[in-house]
Amino acid sequence: MLIHNFLEKSAARFPDKVAVIHEKNRITYSQINSAADCLSAFLLERKIELGDRVVLLMENSCEYVIAYYGTLKSGAVVVPLSTDLKPDGLNALLAELEPAAIISSTRFERLLQASDLSIPSLNTMIIHNPKLDWSNKFRNAFTLQQTTNNPQPANQQTNKTNQPTKPINQQNQSTNETDLANIIYTSGSTGKPKGVMLSHANIVSNVNAICDYLQLTDEDIQMAVLPFFYVMGKSLLNTIIAVGGTLVINNKFAFPASVINQMIQEKVTLFSGVPSTYAYLLHRSPLKSSADQLTHLRMVTQAGGHMARSVKKALRDALPDHTRICIMYGATEASARLAWLNPDCFEQKIDSIGQAIPGVTIRVLDADGEELPPGEKGEIVASGPNIMRGYWKDLDATTAVLDQNGYHTGDLGWKDYDGFIFLDGRKDNLLKVGGHRINPQEVEDALLATQLAVEAAVVGVPDTLLGVRMTALVVSLNGKDTDAEAIMASCATLLPKYKLPSDIKLVRSLPKNANGKVDREGCLRLVGEGKD
Repeated sequence: MLIHNFLEKSAARFPDKVAVIHEKNRITYSQINSAADCLSAFLLERKIELGDRVVLLMENSCEYVIAYYGTLKSGAVVVPLSTDLKPDGLNALLAELEPAAIISSTRFERLLQASDLSIPSLNTMIIHNPKLDWSNKFRNAFTLQQTTNNPQPANQQTNKTNQPTKPINQQNQSTNETDLANIIYTSGSTGKPKGVMLSHANIVSNVNAICDYLQLTDEDIQMAVLPFFYVMGKSLLNTIIAVGGTLVINNKFAFPASVINQMIQEKVTLFSGVPSTYAYLLHRSPLKSSADQLTHLRMVTQAGGHMARSVKKALRDALPDHTRICIMYGATEASARLAWLNPDCFEQKIDSIGQAIPGVTIRVLDADGEELPPGEKGEIVASGPNIMRGYWKDLDATTAVLDQNGYHTGDLGWKDYDGFIFLDGRKDNLLKVGGHRINPQEVEDALLATQLAVEAAVVGVPDTLLGVRMTALVVSLNGKDTDAEAIMASCATLLPKYKLPSDIKLVRSLPKNANGKVDREGCLRLVGEGKD
């Protein structure tokens, strides 16, 4: 089983069904599959070989879906890159990846033309709807329309629905399930971004597990506001295509009311986000007032980091009674997902990330690699068919997290006597303040529990007396109507004095990566610059 087989099987089952909705565009399974076949044939004509890297630098769109599956069909490795990259960052990644091709769109033409494309391996540039002149910058530049109108291989047989009679991998070079399929870069919020190498088998196993525990069907309609270059966004794409459902792409989350309206119009059944997604839906959108119109929304899922109990409770209050909440836990290194909290246990185990997904084993280990009994805190270590092959061109980083026990997540936690997992910060994120080791997550949760903040991030700043001084960046709920002193006073009723931040700085928004996660390095820079 290969990743693009999901598309091919759904196209055979539902050729005329709308697979992807983006703005005014509605594209069927047969249209996506046919265009992806054409792109695959074009890449093969351009001498793209098995295992070659193809960089994908595009916003979420129908064209992105075609480019993703078409590249996989060719046997190449898809490398989706962040849409927030600047020329220097892109240059470093291109030099590291040595790609054979780049597929992009109008929005990124200036970025690409400002970058160094003199890479010996790079022989093909494909741009969707180009506006700039490429004749001087790069000789072998093509439009995406040229590639998707490419004639089908002569030996491809089709049936009356114009679909392949069996799932195809068009190249004569045979792709194996153990072959590399994606290199997905981590956000780099705590250091240099690392390229996570995921095979077809890694991703297929994770997709199957997610479809199983979420009970996804072809009747599901998934709203996608997370970028597809982010591993959670990629899993939303693959899972809904795997079951033959419909994907609704909305790239305008800066205007969350428009997202709610589209969910109502398209009768969306599934919504997924990271903690900041839900913070803004709760406080900057008509979610609660529109609850009675979200008649088809059967489930919302959350991953991408810790979400405070106060936010979970507020979300439960705002959503329709029939909408279930599924808390999930994972990592790029795990192809997306490691654990899930069954919605039936949401109230009882609200602070838990749940239990391991099907096929995955999660243990809590001490420093010697021994499994700890319930209630004792150690490192969360996971094993299963979804765990990455390693980091691209970084053996040291790979051996630091992969060993005979599995993947060392760097997260600290414990299991209760029912086998549910609870997180307690990260190994590398504890702050030593005046002799106390403090988990900043606990302080952030308290700030949100004051109900005076939309978001909060606590960072450690060097201090000659304390060693580290805690500074909290807070997005206040009522803007200028709420001051830092009021938030601190309320927080003081929830935390002992030694856990209170030394100061609170009100900001308009927290620095975030393009995937919506809080950028810790950006927060430190913001504190150092004294800007809002």
